Amino acid sequence: MGFFKKYIQTYGRLFCLAVVFLTIETLCDLMQPTIMSKIVDIGVAGGKMDYVLRMGGLMLFITAVGATAASIRNVISSNVSQNFGAGLRADLYRKTQTLSFKDIDRFDRASLITRLTNDVSQVQMFVNGLMRVFVKAPLLCAGSLIMAIRLNPHLAVVLAIVVPIVGLLIIGNMRIGFPFFINVQKALDRVNRAMREYLSGVRVVKAFNRFDYEVDKFNEANKEFQLKSTTAMRVMAVFSPGIALTVNFGIIAVLWLGGLGVSTGQMQVGHIIAFINYMTQILFSLMLISMVFNMFVRAKASAGRIDEVFAVQNYMTWGNEFVGCKEIKGRIDFEHVSFSFERGAGEPIIKDVTLTCMPGETVGIIGSTGSGKSSLVSLIPRFYDAASGCVKVDGQDVTKTDPKKLREKIAIVPQKSILFTGTILDNLRWGKDNATQDEIEEAARVAQAHDFISSFPEGYNTRLGQGGVNLSGGQKQRISIARALIRQPEILILDDATSAVDAATESRIKESLKTYARGLTCLVIAQRITSVMDADKIVVLDNGEIVSIGRHAELMKSCEVYREIFQSQLGREVAHDVPTE
Repeated sequence: MGFFKKYIQTYGRLFCLAVVFLTIETLCDLMQPTIMSKIVDIGVAGGKMDYVLRMGGLMLFITAVGATAASIRNVISSNVSQNFGAGLRADLYRKTQTLSFKDIDRFDRASLITRLTNDVSQVQMFVNGLMRVFVKAPLLCAGSLIMAIRLNPHLAVVLAIVVPIVGLLIIGNMRIGFPFFINVQKALDRVNRAMREYLSGVRVVKAFNRFDYEVDKFNEANKEFQLKSTTAMRVMAVFSPGIALTVNFGIIAVLWLGGLGVSTGQMQVGHIIAFINYMTQILFSLMLISMVFNMFVRAKASAGRIDEVFAVQNYMTWGNEFVGCKEIKGRIDFEHVSFSFERGAGEPIIKDVTLTCMPGETVGIIGSTGSGKSSLVSLIPRFYDAASGCVKVDGQDVTKTDPKKLREKIAIVPQKSILFTGTILDNLRWGKDNATQDEIEEAARVAQAHDFISSFPEGYNTRLGQGGVNLSGGQKQRISIARALIRQPEILILDDATSAVDAATESRIKESLKTYARGLTCLVIAQRITSVMDADKIVVLDNGEIVSIGRHAELMKSCEVYREIFQSQLGREVAHDVPTE
């Protein structure tokens, strides 16, 4: 749990201050039974009313001191625990942002959400409890034991039997309970996953009328969570009654032995009352300790899951600057590049690719599904690292480049258009924070988005739902293209960016791009062959390898894979009518 070190340094002093006030509160509680025994044995037995009043006033004063200490401790503990929780949650969120795509792929998205919310809350509650009752419980237990032994060593024999039995119950509680609560958190992951999948695919669910299936899937995950939680609680519930039963047997033994002692004149009534009070405090503190360990088991399971994220080492190393050649802005070089998601394991997705894209060139990349098109371009902004070979931008190896400066040169329109909650204007300014209204509208016109945006009553200030749910697929793609163009990058990557756009609109976008994006390097990944037919250079990928490079006419003559793609999409009859020169 190395991530705790930072918070110990930040909140350690306030934590210790809270414990100091907690100790004062505990000492005040420990003094009460002894004073009570003196009131009974001296004041009441001797008929000394002034002594009773004096000691009674002392008890009230001690109670007031304890209450004041408790109030101050509550304020400190609340502030520390809330700040700790907020800081831990923020640090965990920042950590997830620094992870590479490969590292993020190790965690289920629903699991990351659970770790950010429920797991952090479990650890936060435990830290808060430490400053409230969790530290008080052992202090009260140890203090009551000491005071009881001082008061009557003979009756302390009962404690010598009771305390070890309770200790064994607490150890069993901790060892048995831990695995159960790990399973509870995993079951909660599955509940979150089912809910997340439903919300992200709600349109598909409605389209196929699969509500019953989704309800059953959620109920199954929810039922599993209920069963895991119930099982864990039942297992833990055995221990608290066992502790209470053991201590209550001890109290019965004290009453029996004390009664014999009083009848023979060897013990005083006040001592018996005080001893029973201390036994009651021991019972209370042991019940608290049992609760502490229940909370500790849950917090430990959650802290372990949080630590898994913090412990992930990002093996990507970065340079501190970008010193690429200014004369070749936008040049991309792949030099014998191979790549697999599991580095060094499994079949490579990209195999020994060598390719150069020159500034101002439009390069089309086409191939069958799973041929490695998107994986290849994801190496340029260094979302992943090549397993072997080298990827260069402007003549500089991307692994030796400042990531911020590298990605400032690149704009990407991904396969799945991702828009964020907010206005259309907010989403467009993701490309450039300080973009003027004229720049925004110009980019929107190039992307053929200005007309439909202007048709909305609020225009560019139209609010979007999560993921742009109130827009069509084609509208989302055009806004995504406009967002990339506003950046005015040196390299523009369009990853199947017009798949939801009709052919006429796509044609207008391509014509506008020729003027707006003149001079930048444009990589167009497409499933539709018509999207790349007019590219300066077309790269044909098959099973992760480049099988041919050339213009459309050349490839129709020389590349069988390209001809098959063309014929499968446009038909053999069309292929005969298309000029090859």
